[in-house]
Amino acid sequence: MPIVPGVLAAGALALLATLVARGLPLVGAPVLAIVLGIVLSRAVRLPDALNPGFAFAGKYVLQAAIVVSGFGLSLAVVVHTGWETLPVTIGTIAVALVLAPIVGRFLKIDVVLQHLVGVGTAICGASAIAAVASVIEPEETDVALGIATIFFYNIVAVLTFPALGTLMHLTQSQFGVWAGTAINDTSSVVAAGYAYGTQAGEHATIVKLARAAFILPVVAIVAITHARTQRETGVHVPWRKVVPWFIGWFVVAACINSTGVVPGAWHPGITQLSTFLIATALAAIGVQTDIGRLARSGPRPLALGFVLWVAVALVSLFLQHATGS
Repeated sequence: MPIVPGVLAAGALALLATLVARGLPLVGAPVLAIVLGIVLSRAVRLPDALNPGFAFAGKYVLQAAIVVSGFGLSLAVVVHTGWETLPVTIGTIAVALVLAPIVGRFLKIDVVLQHLVGVGTAICGASAIAAVASVIEPEETDVALGIATIFFYNIVAVLTFPALGTLMHLTQSQFGVWAGTAINDTSSVVAAGYAYGTQAGEHATIVKLARAAFILPVVAIVAITHARTQRETGVHVPWRKVVPWFIGWFVVAACINSTGVVPGAWHPGITQLSTFLIATALAAIGVQTDIGRLARSGPRPLALGFVLWVAVALVSLFLQHATGS
């Protein structure tokens, strides 16, 4: 099959990224994979025979990764823990999604990139960007820019949140809610939470899990908004792209896991498999990234990410105080 060589090449990059990530846990395999893909595409001219596989991995392996992640999602835990922090979670998601297009237009950032940075900030970083990317099918450069922006502020949050939490005298549970709602990628949430304390780390992880459950409605909202924008420019968008099949299977997977059919001992392996599949897809996207456009984008994506990151962090603290979450 023509897709096999490219998929295997992307998988090899993902495997290398996974091995390197063991020594760089704050970075994570998905981010390393897209960086390796970009570097490889600049270092050597890859055979054209790999392109079909890269295109397949960048879309369908990405979708498979989201479905697999559903088998590690417990709806019962999400509902139980998420209910208490629901106002904070919804508030932070809303402020990111509302501000992204407003600030993005001011900064003259492409609409698609606004969507990616907004969703990445609102939900769960690279995973959310991956889910949205498979729906609106952006250029690979936009995906790379979105992930790079979110990753940068993840690292800043890991380095600054524990000290800021101490200055504000936040309790373990308060810091857990703050980290779980204001930091994006799971690895960074866990790192910041446990740096503050064991209880904060456990609470932050569960809050982050509840927040990740909102990936379904948010992806649907972005897909519908994107479809409406396309129709206004005369482009017809099929309904199946507005409500993509893989999101439905993601829900089915989460429901299956919630019945207890999937042993708890399998969950770490499921998480690792999902992360590897995302890394494979992002490696393929990295290889196809237009590095020239990446360089020409300048500081504007980082400026958008900064405004959203600060707004989400402040709104999280305000809503905790206002609601007693």
